[in-house]
Amino acid sequence: MTEQTASGYELTIKAAFMGYVVQAIVNNFLPLLFVQMQHEFNIPLSQITLLITINFLIQLLVDLLSPPVIDRIGYRASMLISNASVIAGFILLTILPGFFEDPFTGILTAVFVYAIGGGLQEVLVSPIVEACPTKNKEAAMSLLHSFYCWGHMAVVILSTLFFRFAGIENWRMLAVLWCIVPMIDFILFCFVPLASPGSEADKEKTAPGTIFTDRFFWMMLIMMLCAGASEQAVSQWASAFAESGLGVSKQLGDLLGPMLFALCMGISRTIYGLRGHRLDLSRFMIVSVMLCILGYMVILFTRDPVITLLGCGLTGFSVGIFWPGTFSIASSGIKNGGTIMFALLALAGDLGCSAGPSFAGAVMSASGGNMRLGIGVSIIFPLLMGICLLAVLRLSGLRIKRP
Repeated sequence: MTEQTASGYELTIKAAFMGYVVQAIVNNFLPLLFVQMQHEFNIPLSQITLLITINFLIQLLVDLLSPPVIDRIGYRASMLISNASVIAGFILLTILPGFFEDPFTGILTAVFVYAIGGGLQEVLVSPIVEACPTKNKEAAMSLLHSFYCWGHMAVVILSTLFFRFAGIENWRMLAVLWCIVPMIDFILFCFVPLASPGSEADKEKTAPGTIFTDRFFWMMLIMMLCAGASEQAVSQWASAFAESGLGVSKQLGDLLGPMLFALCMGISRTIYGLRGHRLDLSRFMIVSVMLCILGYMVILFTRDPVITLLGCGLTGFSVGIFWPGTFSIASSGIKNGGTIMFALLALAGDLGCSAGPSFAGAVMSASGGNMRLGIGVSIIFPLLMGICLLAVLRLSGLRIKRP
């Protein structure tokens, strides 16, 4: 691989980075409007909650069903469809609530459309970056996933500022403004070079069913599930921790809780993204597992609310490498896994994102609302992550070392 060849794909990688910002917009913009929509359209809370579930389920279905379609029409066309779906969905969000007699039907239709785009982004961007003929793929993958964190923070901060100065009643204008990001990404993917996932050096394709007989692959799925669960078991409850422990408002709780978590997770991914060429991925992940377990122990055993919040931040920092690191290990250990491998890994990660908070919530309910215990016992997920990581390294002899 020549430096000239690698430099030709720099814009491709940047376009992929923007793809994760698009997904952050898809997942985090509408929840900022839930209270406004309750008041404006008189929608009950039970239906508002359903919007989160529908968005999640549609993206899961896309993870599961899209690989054969992507392989047929290609990555470029799929990325264009993805960004177009997000643009269409956000524009429909501003139109359809007033078009239908029941505004919720219009909102749900818009969510359905842009969730397809969000799901495709998750399936597509990782293999696109992995396929680019560049050095330090593990670092690039970590930096890629950091852009979801920065996108999440940008959506919350910029939207909050817009609502503060322009008024939340003008949310339709902001929804259209957020379309600028997928629009730029759409234009970039019209012409950036794309390498074929599955290296050119390995000409033989892996049969679709072969991957399911590979023990290494199943360990990767468990690790992805644990990565999502370890992350969301804390992230989803961080705001409530800040509110109940520090006695602050909902808005400040969102900044002190989820924003702190996203910031620390983004910093972790950026550090590895910028310094990954000097680090050993397997060691970095093992240390991160240990820090994650420490963070959970701080949450479980510390009674000081400020220290508990810092424990949430430590957890965010430590889980940062889990998701992109598992993708990189899978790519190195399973040659020509192709689109289906990345899609199933994304599916397992999304299931973990659902299972983590659900498990924590179930323990909270069973313990009479003990939030600290609910999150604390979720330490099982980083523990299982560490066990699987050590087993994978022993099973395959894999060590992802710096070049």
